Amino acid sequence: MEKALDYLAKSGTFYLATVDGDVPQVRPFGAVCEFEGKLYIVTNNQKDVYKQMKANPHVAVSGMVEGTWIRLRGVVAEDERREARVAMLEANPTLTSMYSADDGLMTVFRFEEGTATVCSFTDAPVEYAL
Repeated sequence: MEKALDYLAKSGTFYLATVDGDVPQVRPFGAVCEFEGKLYIVTNNQKDVYKQMKANPHVAVSGMVEGTWIRLRGVVAEDERREARVAMLEANPTLTSMYSADDGLMTVFRFEEGTATVCSFTDAPVEYAL
């Protein structure tokens, strides 16, 4: 999990894929954190991505750093605890311009299970458990 977290943090922007019925949807994300040994992402509970993750928790993430790329596949679950939202805000202070831990909008999801694979054109892929 730590290697995936570090990689996504270095990438700055990464892309989260969900499904809306049978239609794939991809959008940029930029905030991750570790809380209680799990990888977390954040979104607004008024967005379609929130509804899509609630309807089908299987997601994929991709990002790039210096000629390599990461692919995460896994299952996410909403964490409704205030402590998880606070951890996200502390790890990503720029989020405070959009969210507060008690605003009723900020929602965090943790990866319950999954794998991360780092690839390049020159080296063999390296896989990590989330």
